[in-house]
Amino acid sequence: MTAVLFIVVVLVALAIVYAIVAYNMMIGSRNMVDQGWSGIDVQLKRRHDLIPNLVESVKAYAAHEREAFQAVTDARARAVAASGPAAAGAAEGALDQAMGRLFAVAEAYPQLRATENYRELQEELANTEDQISAARRIYNGNVQSYNTRIQIFPNSIIAGVAHFTPREFFEITDATDREPVTVDFSPA
Repeated sequence: MTAVLFIVVVLVALAIVYAIVAYNMMIGSRNMVDQGWSGIDVQLKRRHDLIPNLVESVKAYAAHEREAFQAVTDARARAVAASGPAAAGAAEGALDQAMGRLFAVAEAYPQLRATENYRELQEELANTEDQISAARRIYNGNVQSYNTRIQIFPNSIIAGVAHFTPREFFEITDATDREPVTVDFSPA
């Protein structure tokens, strides 16, 4: 009888230890997701801070392109106000489209493209886009790891009791943003 009681106590102790370890690993994974989102948020803030300078640079040369400037300004405001990966992904997609129109306007002004300030802003923006892309990959990798950790059995039981919920991926929501860019060097 004592051997059976000993085995039961050992099994219960092992289950408790497993639950504690699994819970702590879920906390660690959730914190990695939060840290990853923080990295994206910092880069998006940097991007949002660069955009008004770029708009002002282009405005000086193309004052009559008011619609493109307003589209970028409105899209930037929506992107700054967005919260959470899904809303931010949609807002950033709209901002990318507006920025594309702004760059198209700038292409019509060779003297603008030749200015050092405009080139520096474009380089900073391109660098920021690269950093956003890297931060997005890190964040999405952390989300995938966290979501897997809370969904596998028996962790799913512990996750349900402890109210761990799956996180959203930060992804492109507009299907046209996924299409390759068309480059045409033929004369117009």
